[in-house]
Order: sequence, then C-alpha cells, then structure tokens
Amino acid sequence: MTDCETRAAGRLGAPGPSGALRRAAPALLGYAAVRALGLLALALWSAARDKSAYTLLTARWDSLWYTRVAELGYGYEVRLPNGDVHSNLAFFPLLPWLERLGAAVSPLSYADAGFVVSLLASLAAAWGIFAVADHVYGPRAGVCAVLLWAVLPVGVVQSMAYSESLFTALAAWSLYAVLTGRWVTAGTLAALAGLTRPVGLAVAAAVWAAAITAYVRDRREGGTDGGRGVRRVLGMLFAPLGAAGYVLWVGHRTGKGPFGYLDVQAGWRNGFDGGAAFARFVAGKFTSFPAALAGVGLIVAVALLAWLCVVCVRQRQPLPLLVYAGIVTLLALCASSYFGSKPRLLLPAFPLLFPLAVALARLRTARSAAVVCGVAVVSAVYGAFWLNGSGPP
Repeated sequence: MTDCETRAAGRLGAPGPSGALRRAAPALLGYAAVRALGLLALALWSAARDKSAYTLLTARWDSLWYTRVAELGYGYEVRLPNGDVHSNLAFFPLLPWLERLGAAVSPLSYADAGFVVSLLASLAAAWGIFAVADHVYGPRAGVCAVLLWAVLPVGVVQSMAYSESLFTALAAWSLYAVLTGRWVTAGTLAALAGLTRPVGLAVAAAVWAAAITAYVRDRREGGTDGGRGVRRVLGMLFAPLGAAGYVLWVGHRTGKGPFGYLDVQAGWRNGFDGGAAFARFVAGKFTSFPAALAGVGLIVAVALLAWLCVVCVRQRQPLPLLVYAGIVTLLALCASSYFGSKPRLLLPAFPLLFPLAVALARLRTARSAAVVCGVAVVSAVYGAFWLNGSGPP
C-alpha cells in the first residue's frame, strides 16, 4: 500500500457526493434488487411454514439481545443449567444506541428501528464496497463486487436487525478514507466500527498499517508532510478508541480489569484457540454419513477462502485491505464460537470478493448478468431455507 495517497492525488476532479451517487447507482440498484428478491423468497417460504418473515428478521437470536440493550441497558444475563452465563455485555453498543434513537424520534419499536438501521446500513455498505473496489479496480469491478456481496449464501443477514451491515458500512468507508488519504475520517469511522463489533480492531489495524507505511515512505523519500502528518497521527489515535473504550468499560463494570470482556465472552463459550475447536468440529463430521459430505463442504470452503487470500496478495491489493480482510478471516475461522455463525462472521471480509469481481467484470455484460441472476436465485432460496431452519445464532 505504498501508493494510496498517490492514487488519491491522481484522481483529480473526483465527483462530488451527487456525482459519486450517480456513479454508484448501478451497483446500488442491483444490490437493492438482489436483496428484494431474497426478502420475497423469505416471505413466501415463511408463509408456507406459517411463520412470520419479519419476526425472523427482527426478533430472534442476537436481534433480541440488541433490542433488550436498547430498551433496558446493560446488566441482563441468563444462567444456563450447565453453568454458562450469557451476558448482554458481549454485545457492542452502537446498534442498540441507534435503535434507541430511532425509537425515540419515531413511532418505531426498538426492533423496527433495528430493521430500518440494518436496511439503510446495508445500502451504505454496498456503496462503500463499490467505492473501494472502484478506486482500486474501476467501476465495472465495483458493481460486480457489490453484487457478489449481495448474493452470498448468508446474504439475508444483511437485512436482519444484526450488526453485520452496520459494521461493514463503517469498515468499508473507513478503508475508502484510508485509500484516499482522509486520515481523520478513517480513524473516526474505525472508532465507530469498534463500537459495533469486536472485530472493529481489524479496521483500526488497517488504519495503523496504512499510516505507518505512509510515514516510512515519507521518511525514505526525505519529504515533509506538514499538516498531513498531523492528520495521520490523529487518525491513528482515533481508530482504536471505540473497541478499546468499550472493552475497558466492560472490564471496569465487571470489576475484572482489562480482561473482563474476555470473561464475558467465555460465558458464551467464545474465545480464540487458533482454530483447534473448528478443526475438531470438521473432523467430527467424518465419523458418519451423510455428515461426511458436510465435512467435505467445510474443507472446500476453507480452501476457497485460503485461495482467495492468496490471490488478493498476488493481485497486490492495497495493504489496508489485506490487513483488514486477513484479520476478519483469521478471527472468524480461529474463534471457538458457535460454528454455524462463521459464515456470517465472514460477511464483512468483502475484499476477499475482489478477485472474483475482477474476473466477473471481464465477462461480457450478458454473461456476467446471467451468472449473477442465477446465483441470486439460489442465494434467495437458500437464505429463506436457512433462516426458517437453524439460521444464524
């Protein structure tokens, strides 16, 4: 990432907000169409099973924990018969804050506000993904990257009252700010991402990696950066404040110091074990049939992720994108959390889609559209099936 600011400087005459929106319009319209298809499939599938699609999107699993925080604040916990303690301190505060704000200024309930926040955040995330991909590879690849993010098998999570869409939006725009040399903006957005999910530290790490690289380059070239250097330092200082501040607050509230948040996560059986638990989980699939088929699928999926990581490096993606996607992927795969949640934990790792987006952009428009439409239908059906079944924990 030695040329981020050079690229930014080279894009003279960059369009203003209205021009940027017009440039991103094809990606946003395509994204909205894919998500609408997914929601339609979910509504039809849920109705056939006598379930409420809206309840599935807003009032199950983590959505309930977020709305409880919004309504009652922190301090609620559930003690399970096996001794585990599920505390709502595990959930970062930005989404509940926005839910509380939405409920305060409108007739919406906390759950309704969470749904609206996620819908708006998913569009902001799509725009941010387009902006990053457009900056690095051009507008055609940007549109393809957004559509690929939309048609991910667990893309329905983007429309749920979960924090994935909000986090991805903040992360994408922070990375774009880094790529275009807007250091204070990048640090501020990274801090907000850190208030959204624990993996917000990946955004902060990307800001730091880019800033240190830029500083070393300036020193090597013997130049003086003046005010830009001050803004860069401010961005570095702001970036980790969100995640670090919340973790320290949890430690203070629990009386267990800086590592109190780790104890909270341990109550949910969440931790970082380098992937040992996940490896045992995959190996356990091969003890019976047809579970072995699922084991093969998991191995193929992990191999695909590894291959995409390698291709991203070989394509010389800017350093902040590599750092961010690498940390998100590492934390998702190497955490000892509920294994069914790993696909949605990987949703924010959108730079991994860029090699596929570049390949898709090279196809003729009719062929690439046919590919996206076909995958969108499969994704919509799978999302409806998944959410009516085990769904995201």
